[in-house]
Amino acid sequence: MSTIMIKRLICAAVLSGTIATNVNAEELRFTVWTGSKAHLDMLNDIAEGFRQTHPDVTVRYDTIPFGDYVQKLTLQMAGGNPPDLGWLLENSAPAFVEAGALADISKTLHATENYNYADFSTSAMGLWTKDDGVYGIPFSTSPFLVYYNKSLYDAAGLETPDQRATDGTWTWEQLKKDAATLRNADAGVWGYETVDGQGYSARVWHNLIPIIRAYGGNAWTDGTCHLDSPEAVKAIKLFHDMIYVDGSAVPPGEQGDFFSGKSALTVTQISRVSKLADANFDWGIAPLPAGPAGNAATVGQAAVVAFAQGKNKDIAAEFLAYMTNAKNVAKMAEFFPPARKSVLEGDAFLSSNPAITPEQMKIVAQGIENGSVLPSHEHFPQIEAKARPEFDALWSKDADIQATMTKLCQGIQPLL
Repeated sequence: MSTIMIKRLICAAVLSGTIATNVNAEELRFTVWTGSKAHLDMLNDIAEGFRQTHPDVTVRYDTIPFGDYVQKLTLQMAGGNPPDLGWLLENSAPAFVEAGALADISKTLHATENYNYADFSTSAMGLWTKDDGVYGIPFSTSPFLVYYNKSLYDAAGLETPDQRATDGTWTWEQLKKDAATLRNADAGVWGYETVDGQGYSARVWHNLIPIIRAYGGNAWTDGTCHLDSPEAVKAIKLFHDMIYVDGSAVPPGEQGDFFSGKSALTVTQISRVSKLADANFDWGIAPLPAGPAGNAATVGQAAVVAFAQGKNKDIAAEFLAYMTNAKNVAKMAEFFPPARKSVLEGDAFLSSNPAITPEQMKIVAQGIENGSVLPSHEHFPQIEAKARPEFDALWSKDADIQATMTKLCQGIQPLL
């Protein structure tokens, strides 16, 4: 949904009087895209801590599926039912800030005792500040990682991704070879699954951008699209060949859930480790593979925001400050790598998740330190909508990748 549409929907709701203010602050509605019990238990525990000083306030977490999140959130706002708080991804930040959809929480943060706003680096806050205003606090600055099925690797006698990362041979070409070797059609096991199995739809950017960057390409810089560059086309061809030449990647329309043992490899973030609690196989994690341009760690960032038209703005801002204080950021670090320097650099972070060894958490920390955030733009919703038909056109055996990406760049260039 475009920035202009977001503005229009918000303005329409305000003018029609459907958005109320100054109402009872007993319940805060907080939108998230997780349905994980482990995540929600942790979030509810934070809410219970807030009740120690605000006994009349409850927090209700409202799960909206990731693929529908921005659209449904915006429709709620337009329909006079805005949440008080929510999660927001990096690619949506510029559009929501520009539309005036987020509350400026700077006064509350600076008035909160011992909040230590300076603990967040300037780079971490870049998408969430404008002029002197603060419109969100990152709760997750999470690098994309490779998860691999160690049992399958051991059975095949292959060197594991983390071993290859150590000896400098972990590349996208190697991942492609491993996926082809580990594909077992008779057992219903794929070689590679895209991010959350949504790499052809809601996660297409998350799927392709890490490979493109490793090959020396980029989405856009300084207002110019580069998705049709030779580097980007070569990177996309590598993945395209995994689907239609090797038959190793889960193709569009098929399911190959890594977490139930149906894929040997996937790319995802540390928050998904909770899905491996009952895994019946050994697993491991490794950094993203390198490419011709070297290592290109890619980071997904999400922030807690308070909505400008929420019904309980003052108490929502207080809860946001409480949720993102050093103590609660350390608690969330089990699943969501922090943007607070004191937490990220502390020894406790390395042992914050009992399912992950300190050595594995070092991979996460290194990804944050060296990574670049996924592409964002104030017109990203429009860019995404304009690019979607061209991305869809890639997923056929005879797709002309260069022509398709050239058309994609021509379509989004006016928006950049």
